[in-house]
Amino acid sequence: MAKSHFRTTENSDPAFGFEGLKFITVKSKNLLGRGDICVFVPEGKHENLPVVTLLHGVYGSCWVWALKGNAHGVARDLITSKKISPMILAMPSDGLWGDGSGYLPHGKQDFENWIAEDVQQAVLENVPEVSAQSKHFICGLSMGGFGALKIGSRHHQKFCAISAHSSITSYNQMSLFVEEEERHYRSENPELEDAFVSILNNRDHLPPLRFDCGTEDLLLDYNRKLHLQLEQEDISHIYEEFSGGHQWNYWQDHLTDSLFFFNQFV
Repeated sequence: MAKSHFRTTENSDPAFGFEGLKFITVKSKNLLGRGDICVFVPEGKHENLPVVTLLHGVYGSCWVWALKGNAHGVARDLITSKKISPMILAMPSDGLWGDGSGYLPHGKQDFENWIAEDVQQAVLENVPEVSAQSKHFICGLSMGGFGALKIGSRHHQKFCAISAHSSITSYNQMSLFVEEEERHYRSENPELEDAFVSILNNRDHLPPLRFDCGTEDLLLDYNRKLHLQLEQEDISHIYEEFSGGHQWNYWQDHLTDSLFFFNQFV
């Protein structure tokens, strides 16, 4: 048996699982501590399944996509009705720094590489339906949308497509939601602070990209600006607007759009 990437790993007992959900906790060198991942595994005998990493927003953790957004139910219904191919959902915590880590490095803790490196490895080691041949996709909402845009473009060799909902597009928008001071989110690397810079700097290797925002969302103008910036640079992407605000019923409804988008590249 190959040596684990992690010093310690704890898996939930399948006897107590529900609706295809399981939980993994690993000790991460990037976090300097433990990180949690909620995983949805569709029913049936599968191998080499694609993996969608779903990043949550501020205040949340690994459980919110499933237990506030019904992400596993949305995926299960689409798979059962054969509208999409079977796929895994990996729903990690952001590392639980403050009200939200921004999926950025803070001191010696690297919340970006927790997502880009450790989550994929933890799923590979602990979910038999996943292999080294599995394709990976990344998606997120709000702060998680920022993480998906930034991490997906910066780590383009690891992800086949990117989708984001109601996204923060720059670190300074974190101040709309969190009590931590803006200085905590500053970095010497502008790619870490701004989704447009991340995308622009990696345009030659950018995976297929889509994002959307609600017309009543407080982040709408920022998303429209990002769309305009990408158009001006002739960077291929899909941008959509739908009725709705910065809320869970919007994200639950439009997760379907992300899963349909990813299904094109399975």
